[in-house]
Amino acid sequence: MYVSSVSQSEIRLTLEVTVDIANALSAGNLDPRRVLDEAGFSRAADASEASVQRVTSRMKDLLPLLHDLPSSDAEAITDRVNTELKRLPISPAVVDHDGIGPHIHWTPTSATFDDQVITDILMALAQELCDNGTDRFGSCDATDCDDLFYDGTRNRSKRFCSDPRCANRTHTADHRARLKEAT
Repeated sequence: MYVSSVSQSEIRLTLEVTVDIANALSAGNLDPRRVLDEAGFSRAADASEASVQRVTSRMKDLLPLLHDLPSSDAEAITDRVNTELKRLPISPAVVDHDGIGPHIHWTPTSATFDDQVITDILMALAQELCDNGTDRFGSCDATDCDDLFYDGTRNRSKRFCSDPRCANRTHTADHRARLKEAT
């Protein structure tokens, strides 16, 4: 059985967790170990506290790039992603473990956890830039929210971040405005 080196679902999952981390960092309520463990980063549960803190610090450094995704063209973001990638110990290898099937690990097994996480994020972002540019990144349409989202829908119709309150508030306000207009 052949398994794609980097599937679209892996890219989507990595980009969704990336914007979730960015939003949590911006709000000041990030638990990086839990978020990464739940997203399937296999080393998250056992990573040292220092390495997890380095993930947080490095994600903070990426926040300006991530927040620019919805309003920038792919060329500008590509240059910035390439600059970040040059700083990383990337050494791709095809591996097969844990019954997953053949897939690519971007970093050597000796890489620190934070290098692995940042590399996975940047490689997913690089693949997305190649496939779709920055079109699938957006900012929440809710009036009082600036959170990012990644739109993995087929018709690219997503308008709100992952906080369901944003969509609910907006839809409720729209409904009330229509009722008021009808009277």
